[in-house]
Amino acid sequence: MRILFIDTVHEHLASHLTRMDFECVDGTKWTRAEILSAADSFDGAVIRSRIKLDKEFLDAAKNLRFIARAGAGMENIDVDYAKMLGIECFNAPEGNRDAVAEHAIGMLLSLFNHINTSDIEVRKGLWLREENRGVELLGRTVGIIGYGNTGQALAKRLAGFGVLTYAYDKHKKGFADSLVIETNMESIYQEAEVISLHVPLTEETSHMINDEFFSKLNYPIFLINTSRGKVVDTEALVRAIESGKVLGACLDVLEYEKFNFEQIESQAIPAALQYLIDSPRVILTPHIAGWTNESNAKMAHVLGEKIQLAYSKVH
Repeated sequence: MRILFIDTVHEHLASHLTRMDFECVDGTKWTRAEILSAADSFDGAVIRSRIKLDKEFLDAAKNLRFIARAGAGMENIDVDYAKMLGIECFNAPEGNRDAVAEHAIGMLLSLFNHINTSDIEVRKGLWLREENRGVELLGRTVGIIGYGNTGQALAKRLAGFGVLTYAYDKHKKGFADSLVIETNMESIYQEAEVISLHVPLTEETSHMINDEFFSKLNYPIFLINTSRGKVVDTEALVRAIESGKVLGACLDVLEYEKFNFEQIESQAIPAALQYLIDSPRVILTPHIAGWTNESNAKMAHVLGEKIQLAYSKVH
């Protein structure tokens, strides 16, 4: 089997596939046109987010047996069409769930304790203690929306902070344990003081965090988004911050990212994004929550194991 690496992935994966007697081809510098022209000569494709594996690609890749994405989200792959063609799709949420959970906790603690702003102030010679008096996580109620790999990993880390953790997942039931109380969205609206998003981007979840969502909240909240930028309506978030519905936001992802997550879509910064940039109540990072040295290797390992497990089905 010949495997095309469209994106850079940790070397563990190529090594794993080579040991399985697969031929790994480096296509990371190829243009989309070059990829399409050669697509029918490959049995597998490895990708992160560099291009979309849409109907055009899948129709061109007539001999493709599997797609492996080094990451969790699959929105740059037409998964339904791939499955219709008998192409297996693998992803690796197990590989970066710990990194995402740690990043979410780090952003929240930084926001609660004004770590980012006070660090800048001290470097400027300002020693402002009362102005940077923080708040504690202990005793708060946290709502997790989406209880897959990253939601569960966050719940494990929250367990040591003395919080009450609610979790809601539309597609899961019966997952309550010592870490979380399984609940519905109504309870999260009524009880949560911190809400963390861990859902994939779909037509259903696009802009699910909107004016209507914020209007239902019983308490002012802190919002964490390490899932996908388009899950949050940024203009609605700005309005919620201005009204006091949102006390602060930790955003690793933005709806203005390009589909490959490598840069902002437009050179002109939208007004809503500029508001977030200027706000001391907001912490921003460039889609790096799952972007650690360890997760890079773990995602490659996870994909290698999944491909090997399914080898009898795709060979």
